[in-house]
Amino acid sequence: MATLAAKKPAVKKELPTFTWEGINKAGVKIRGENQAINENFLRAELRRQGVIPKTVRKKGNRLAKGKIKAVDISYFARQLTTMMRAGVPMVQSLELIGSGHDNPAMRTLIKKISTDIEGGADLAGALAAHPAHFDNLFVNLIRAGEQAGTLEDMIDKVATYKEKTESMKAKVKKAMMYPLMVIIAAVVVSTIMLVWVIPTFKDIFEGFGADLPAFTLWVISLSEWLQAKGYIVIIVTVIAIVSFTQARRRSRKFNRFVDKSVLKIPVMGEIINKSAVARFARTLSTMFAAGVPLVEAMDAVAGSTGNIVYEEATLQMKEDTAKGVQLYVAMMTTQQFPSMVVQMTKIGEESGRLEEMLDKVADYFEEQVDDMVDNLSKQIEPMIMAILGVLVGGLVVAMYLPIFKMGAAVG
Repeated sequence: MATLAAKKPAVKKELPTFTWEGINKAGVKIRGENQAINENFLRAELRRQGVIPKTVRKKGNRLAKGKIKAVDISYFARQLTTMMRAGVPMVQSLELIGSGHDNPAMRTLIKKISTDIEGGADLAGALAAHPAHFDNLFVNLIRAGEQAGTLEDMIDKVATYKEKTESMKAKVKKAMMYPLMVIIAAVVVSTIMLVWVIPTFKDIFEGFGADLPAFTLWVISLSEWLQAKGYIVIIVTVIAIVSFTQARRRSRKFNRFVDKSVLKIPVMGEIINKSAVARFARTLSTMFAAGVPLVEAMDAVAGSTGNIVYEEATLQMKEDTAKGVQLYVAMMTTQQFPSMVVQMTKIGEESGRLEEMLDKVADYFEEQVDDMVDNLSKQIEPMIMAILGVLVGGLVVAMYLPIFKMGAAVG
């Protein structure tokens, strides 16, 4: 006698959500949010309820208002590590983290991850569904931890890695922004003086009827030109900024030129060099901890350096190591890494403690960057004083030269 196969319970599919606006029977404009099979079904349902629908839009998968920053992802990884080490189940951990987050976009993101996991996805798969916030390196490390049964330890390593790299990026940005802001401030002050202050002095000087110094005449001419054709400077500046931005996005050759040039800037170039080496060592060490083979790890390591010069050097090392060349030899061939890094890598390879040696290299260069950024103001203070002296001080001197000249003549 044949038996009927057990029927699998139907999986309830969540209906899409729509937002709508309409007019009710009283002629009042109302709005709402409902789940429905499709837009037409919802329109018909609204009409049945006495509402004339004006607009019906499907609520997309966009995150709530608010921008998710890299530091949010780093904090998320650290919170998840703490929750899991405390023995809190994954879904409950995500719910607790999401409910306590100040950023609504981050709350929405964590909710989506939690929903995917409840639906049967693993953590790596749930994170991979959001590539804008969780890159391949992050996802691969989590997947390696799940496969090896060491997810807690791997999330901890990911959290530490994200904290270190984001801290390094913040320090490099701080180092670059400080002199840039000083220069911008000097240019703004100089422009204000040329456009509004110098013309006042010009009127005073014309009342004297005396000959003005050549430097003063040149500054007055510059002021007059800026007032008459200052729009040219604005247009050229805008074109230059847009062109630079587009070239950075589209031209690898241009990016290579810029990144090479930046590395040669005094003080700043040294900071960027050291930070690139620190990122290289930190990322490679983390990849080794996840059990990722050297050749496979190099692609992720190359992208993490933040500079095309080091990225291309890393990819060259990948090709060399794939041919059987030892890592330290390939590193030395690029001539891009300090000898100390090469020697530490050699010791690590020969002793079987490469991950540990790379961690030490990363720690050392991160400390170096910390010290250099902290001392940056002292190191570039002479340059800043020179810029301020030439731009602002020069204008002040130009305006007071005629007064000094007249005072000497009267005396």
